[in-house]
Formats: sequence, C-alpha cells, structure tokens
Amino acid sequence: MAEIKVPELAESITEGTIAQWLKKPGDHVEKGEYIVELETDKVNVEVISEEAGVVQELKASEGDTVQVGDVIAIVEAGATSGSETSSEPQKAAEEKQASAQSEAQPVIEETTKDEGKDRPIASPAARKLAREKGIDLSEVPTIDPLGRVRKQDVTSFSNEPKQPAPEKAATPKAAPTYNQNDGKPVERVRMSRRRQTIAKRLVEVQQNTAMLTTFNEIDMSAVMNLRKRKKDKFYEQHDVRLGFMSFFTKAVVAALKKYPAVNSELDGDELVLKKFYDIGVAVSTDEGLVVPVIRDCDRKNFSEIEGDILAVAKKARDNKLALSDLQGGTFTITNGGVFGSLLSTPILNGTQVGILGMHTIQTRPVAIDAENMENRPMMYVALSYDHRVIDGKEAVGFLVTIKQLLENPEDLLLEG
Repeated sequence: MAEIKVPELAESITEGTIAQWLKKPGDHVEKGEYIVELETDKVNVEVISEEAGVVQELKASEGDTVQVGDVIAIVEAGATSGSETSSEPQKAAEEKQASAQSEAQPVIEETTKDEGKDRPIASPAARKLAREKGIDLSEVPTIDPLGRVRKQDVTSFSNEPKQPAPEKAATPKAAPTYNQNDGKPVERVRMSRRRQTIAKRLVEVQQNTAMLTTFNEIDMSAVMNLRKRKKDKFYEQHDVRLGFMSFFTKAVVAALKKYPAVNSELDGDELVLKKFYDIGVAVSTDEGLVVPVIRDCDRKNFSEIEGDILAVAKKARDNKLALSDLQGGTFTITNGGVFGSLLSTPILNGTQVGILGMHTIQTRPVAIDAENMENRPMMYVALSYDHRVIDGKEAVGFLVTIKQLLENPEDLLLEG
C-alpha cells in the first residue's frame, strides 16, 4: 500500500483544502499522475501519486481542510483495476459470484471504470470553473491539439445557448434562504480559502501598521506621446507591447534608490533595508487579487519588464502561479485604473512598508501658467506607507520623484 500525503507546500503554508479529487476509489493511477487538486492560501497545487496502482480509499472529501503531512488517500501499489490481476482460480470464483448477482451491479461497475478511463484532460482552472458551473468536462469541445480542456473552452461552452430538459424545467426550485430580521431572501456563499486568506491578511495589515496614504497627480502627456511614437517599433523588436507598467516600474526603482526606507521591512526594532528591487505587480483573478513578483527590476530593460509582467499575469489567470512567483517582493504596484478607478487608498502588501496605486487616465483642464490652461491626460497616484518607518516628507518626496520621472520619461534612461 502507498499513502498519498499532503506535500510540503511552502514555509508559510501549513494546510490546504481539497478542491477536487481527480481519481476515485477503484481508478487506476500511474506513477506521477495527478490524483487530487489542493487549494491553498495563494495557489492551487496538484498532488501526484508516487506509485502506480489502484486507488483504494479517499480519506478526505472535497471541501475538507487538510494539514501538510496528512494521509489523504491510499493506493494499492502495483495493482490494476478490474480483474486484470486475478489468477485463473480467482477469475472463476469472481465469475461464479457475478453470475449470482443481479444484472444491474455489473453495469454500474463497468460504467464507473469507463468514466475513469475516459476522464478528460483539463487544466485546474478549467476543472474549477466547470465544477462551479455544473458542466461535464467530457461535453466541452476544445481546439487544443492534445485535447486538453482549457478555462476559455469552459467559458465559451457555458455561454452557448442550451435547451433545458423538460423534466428539469418542471422541477421546482429549492426554497430560498430568508433573512431572520425582515424575511427578505438572501443567498449564502462560502468564501474560497484564498478569499478568506486575503480578507484575514488585509485586516491584519490595517491592525498592525500605522498606514497612511499620500497623493499626487501625473501629467501623462510625455509618456503617452513616447509610447505612440515607439510602440510599433518596440513590438517589432521585442515581440511585446510597450505598456505603462514598465515606465512605472522603472520610476519606482529609481525612487526606491533615492528613498531606501521605502524598500525596507520592519523586523522587531530593526529596519531591514533591502538592496534588491523585486517589485510585486497586483493581478486580479477570479479567485481574488494575487501579487506575483518581477525579480531584479533594476537590472532589466523595458522589454524584459513588460515580458515578465505579461508572463506572470497569464500564469495568474490560468491558475498556474507557483509559490515562488509570489514570495519575496520588496514593494508593490497596483493598477486600479484598468477598472476605471479614479482614486483609491491601496492597502500594504504583507510586511512591505509601501505600495503605489495607479489610477485611470482622465483628460482634465490643467493650468499651464497664470494665463493659460490646457486639457491634459492626468493620472492620480497614491502611496500608502507604514508611518512607523516612513515620514511624510519621505513619502511626498518619493511620489514627487515618480511624478518628475514620468513627466520626463527620457530621464528614466539616465537612471542607474
């Protein structure tokens, strides 16, 4: 017998939730084949079987919380499903016993085996979405050459108009839950583990830091004009589009070098000043906000930063981020502007002492001098910081540095 245990996940993660069993009792599993999908605080993890054999027992149900090291399944190593491993006498005995049983039982067993063999290959994100929407993955068409069902396949399939079965249409709906106070209908939805963790950590940050936010605004005319002139050539040379994030990332690195306390961490009564620049970039996913980290931004050019951001954003939306992608950031940038946010106060990320919030670009009248005004593309920016570490003077100076660099983007090329 081989035990399937919850593996070591990360130093800060000690438990997970059974998101979906990929095998069931009686199914054959190959060595190295995925057997269960775990949902952790940060990412989903697929656990493999270390032995080939037949799944004998599942010791936890979907939705259960399990600890690192817990035995969650038993695999009979070396066994095969059905009667393939039976000797001739055993086969005869089994056939004799089967003939005495009703015809229904063998049909049920055969169906179960076939389902295990025909289980579609699908990404974790696709399986999760299909589970939420009640979709049978075997019915979802895919254009993937290997037949792997992807999340977009499930989304497209769920958006197709379908004729409801008559018998289902006639089935009465379950009675709604009612609010105890006024008797009005409500719906209770269990928060995912990741959403619970996000909520817990945001509250912890606000309770354990002296968080304050300061604001400024940036005239984006120069950056937008530069992008307009260079975007086509940039794409031809680097096969990645020139966005705003690389400008802001380079400006943040320059400002962090000028104000090193903003790139630090408070450890007891000591301030840990970090001499490296691993910038977290907040990405919105169906499961909530995640912050993958772009490493060594001070050593990368614009195309490398844009390429890295594009890669981690895709991994985040496909639920393919590894724990290493999320650890070790020194400062975070979040862009609420992509959703139309005009102004906000971002919350610090973990032990970091600063986070920059970008917002939507809005054309507004700006005073050029005492007599002239022009309509300019303006963006509000916000720096939330831990006031225990950073004084208001440093916070304002940090934002002013970013403003000056972005309003004169050529200066970013001179920053070492």
